[in-house]
Amino acid sequence: MPESAAAQAQAPTNKPKAMALLASFAATSVAGLAATLALGSARAGLVAASAFAATISAAMLISWGAEAAQFFIAQGFAVALIALLQVMPEFMVEAVIAWRRDIPNMFANATGSNRLLIGLGWPLVYFTTDLTNRFRHGRGAGEIRLRRENVIELSSLLVASSYYLKFLVIGSLTVFDGVLLIAMYGAYMLVLSRLPEEEGESKGDLLAPSRFLAELKPRAALPSLAAVFLVGGAVMVLVANPFVTSLERVAVAWGISTFLFIQWVAPFLSEFPEKVTAFYWSRTIRLAPMALLNLISSVVSQYLLLVGMIPLVYGLSVFLGHVHGGPHGLFGLPIVPMSHELAGEVFLSWAMTLYGCALIARLRLGMAGALSLFVLWIVQFLPDPIHRWTGLDQPTQRYLLGGVCVALAIAHLARHWKEIDLRAALKETVRLMRHRRDQAP
Repeated sequence: MPESAAAQAQAPTNKPKAMALLASFAATSVAGLAATLALGSARAGLVAASAFAATISAAMLISWGAEAAQFFIAQGFAVALIALLQVMPEFMVEAVIAWRRDIPNMFANATGSNRLLIGLGWPLVYFTTDLTNRFRHGRGAGEIRLRRENVIELSSLLVASSYYLKFLVIGSLTVFDGVLLIAMYGAYMLVLSRLPEEEGESKGDLLAPSRFLAELKPRAALPSLAAVFLVGGAVMVLVANPFVTSLERVAVAWGISTFLFIQWVAPFLSEFPEKVTAFYWSRTIRLAPMALLNLISSVVSQYLLLVGMIPLVYGLSVFLGHVHGGPHGLFGLPIVPMSHELAGEVFLSWAMTLYGCALIARLRLGMAGALSLFVLWIVQFLPDPIHRWTGLDQPTQRYLLGGVCVALAIAHLARHWKEIDLRAALKETVRLMRHRRDQAP
């Protein structure tokens, strides 16, 4: 371990500061929720501010608690629990939209969330690592290198995102799709739980609130974690509906497309905690792979668990009579139809993910790859100028940009084909998993 990292791990936690942060975020989440519910629809601006504050504060509490919980429970269960807890805020937002049967915004949140992590999150992790290294040591970071075992996350991301192709061909999401995707997520988490333990992560790598909770004795830690999850979870459940409503009202008040506002602002706020953690880790070369892997795993969760949840919540809403009408499929079960415009968004998300997978097929990410992802993400925000210059409407632009991503993926794979050996990495990972199983008591 480098000297600076070792010193950070050994430095005592500033307990008063950590407790103050936990208390302030808990108070802000509860106060924001109370203000949101009390104001109702009286003043859209204040409701939005209150809902945003409650959402971010509750999401931070859940994230801190999840990071600390891994030090008190078995690793396999910890992997599944942390993954579920950290994505809970984003999933609550998606569940509210699906419950309302708001089909355009269902796909807006789902497609925006994964493109935000890949197009903005991955590059910012690299840029943070590179700039920090230049400032401290006078040289760039070179490449962020993942472990060979991380081929599991990479291959899972490729398979999960490829399921989007089925939606594009069929043109709808069904309850059976939801069940299958959630089952795939369960299998993914099972495989992760059997991987060898990662080296390098310690309590000293955590943010102050998480570290404070992790350093508590078990007798005090378990009720403290339960309180953090209870406050954060309860606030998220109660504020999710007004949060979505406030986003829509702010978009209308500002003259912005509700679809675009839900597509980018909702996931940005709900994903805020995992970004904070990832960028905190990315300040050092040693933890940068963990930061990148955290965001990769989040995208896998979005493609499998979040998308799988959509037709199930949508169908339950129809079944319970919350909404009426709409198309039905096999056995009379409700289906989620997808328009031509939405299909363009889905195609672009798949294509951008394909390019992201191609970039890290060598289990590394460099400056050129990070910069290209960021540029592709930025181009999505220029539909009006592109329309004025070319006359192309937005759905066509999405298909063309997706085509560019596919072409770049093919070109990158062709250029580096001899350096890619995912089969050997998979064989080595399976060998390590068997070794761990044989060594288990």
